Amino acid sequence: MINRIKELLLGGSAKVSRPKKDELQAAAAALLVEAACIDGNFDNQERKSILSLMEQHFNLNGEESLTLISEAEKIIENASDLYAFTRVIKDRYEPEQRIEMVEMLWEVAFADRTVDHYESNLISRIAGLIFVSDRDRGEARKRVMARLGIN
Repeated sequence: MINRIKELLLGGSAKVSRPKKDELQAAAAALLVEAACIDGNFDNQERKSILSLMEQHFNLNGEESLTLISEAEKIIENASDLYAFTRVIKDRYEPEQRIEMVEMLWEVAFADRTVDHYESNLISRIAGLIFVSDRDRGEARKRVMARLGIN
């Protein structure tokens, strides 16, 4: 599994036998870690949020989620763009699932109860790359804020 994640995150060649599920998990982990790191502070609240999201949305155990997050951290440090990750999400997810991905990004951004302009801008860029409208992005933000009890 780790080799498949590294191949995706490093842009290596794709194997025909690689399950699509692993690619989605790796791409989602990378985007969530980028959302956590964009403000220069990847704290425990954000890490717990990503861990929980990976376990809930992808039915992973704690060890699998931690591995994905750890590998994504290493790759994101050296990534020059988000295209490889957003392309997987855009190509493999239905529109409703892409909106769900944006909600996951907002959950990570709100993990510390505030969203700075770097996080907001990143989510806006990712939403555009995965073809989620501004309206749907805003509605996703509102749903996350309501769920987390943030005014």
